Amino acid sequence: MARARATAYRDLAEQFGTPLYVYEAEVLEETYRALRRALPEQVDVCYSLKANPNVSVCAFLHALGAGAEVSSYVELRTALRAGVAPEDIVFLGPGKDARDLAACLDAGIHAVVCESLDEVARLDRLTAERGGRPCSVMLRVNPAFQSRGAGLAMGGKPRQFGIDEETLQGAGSFLAGLPHVRLKGIHAYMGTRFLHHEDIVGNTGRILQMADRLAARLGIPLETVDFGGGLGIAYFDRDPDVDLAALGRGITENVERFTRRHPGCRLIMELGRYLTAMSGTYVVQVQYVKESMGELFAVANGGTNHHMAAVGVGSVLKRNFPIRHLTRSGDPAPRPYTVTGPLCTPDDVIAKRVPLPEVRPGDLLGVERSGAYGPTASPGLFLGHGFPAEVMTYRGEAHLVRQRDTDDDLLAKQRLVELHTLHRTGEVPGGGP
Repeated sequence: MARARATAYRDLAEQFGTPLYVYEAEVLEETYRALRRALPEQVDVCYSLKANPNVSVCAFLHALGAGAEVSSYVELRTALRAGVAPEDIVFLGPGKDARDLAACLDAGIHAVVCESLDEVARLDRLTAERGGRPCSVMLRVNPAFQSRGAGLAMGGKPRQFGIDEETLQGAGSFLAGLPHVRLKGIHAYMGTRFLHHEDIVGNTGRILQMADRLAARLGIPLETVDFGGGLGIAYFDRDPDVDLAALGRGITENVERFTRRHPGCRLIMELGRYLTAMSGTYVVQVQYVKESMGELFAVANGGTNHHMAAVGVGSVLKRNFPIRHLTRSGDPAPRPYTVTGPLCTPDDVIAKRVPLPEVRPGDLLGVERSGAYGPTASPGLFLGHGFPAEVMTYRGEAHLVRQRDTDDDLLAKQRLVELHTLHRTGEVPGGGP
């Protein structure tokens, strides 16, 4: 994959400051096109915005052919602003509120993915109240079977996601009594960070078989089946890359069997991390280098407040994301450094004992494979540092795609209520002096 030169990062840091997220659009393009070549043409790819909700990232992937999978009102607005057609958007998530559902109806998206029978009923009532045409619904199923190989399992066990397969088996009459929703298919998402194609292919086959059974049992058409995705990337040493060729062959076999029975069914694979992670580098500047009890620390101006994923949340064993010395990338790496951020917590470690060329104050370090779950999954307000700028590069040009939070941004939303003054003057609301 294409990677920017160290001099390019230096120029970006000078222009936009640090900490800084850099997304390389050529890598997004290469990743998407390689995946698209591997998958059968019957499978549509939807970009899962939760991985990286930047509107320019979404728009770029959409320009390549991706639809959108969204899970909030703002993500829906982001996808629409990025130019994604409503018929190429699905909205899922276990806690949709009335505004979310109304926005789906207003936009006319492909389907609302309902995660409980109560949600289907609520959507039916809302549609009736608004007097609109029946709303298109897919049922998210929590299958009876469990997946193998997931870094984080999201189905096949007690979860807040989806409707248990057993529950749906007996829900036919209930669903038939909801005239203002139009059931059009099944959704299942078994987990994320799958690295072995055999697991993804196996899950896909079982989901398609389950969709076939449930549709027949419930008497609903199979116009769409979203079989999830969850492809992982090789963050760490000894992690394998997903074998795209083998993945494509296995999914093609499953899809061909399924489409012989359901030739008009739309098939969706949703991906977030896999599409964006490799494109991103989190760039920080070293402020201090110190030694403590024989261990070298490089203290940078950004850390887990912008990149909580680098801590290894959800992993039993802490391992380092790939990290590069962007100032002296070609020099030997004689000693290991622990790279930390500016936060007052011992957990603010973005690389532990990683061999690097000599690190000096002012040097730039880059945490690679950081295009997914960076700012979107990090405590950006901790200690009032705010969120970093985000830049997208393409064909030698750099474009600011998110402004850095300023001090005024962080303070503007707060309201100073001088309760001590009210108490001193006896003007305590709701009570006497």
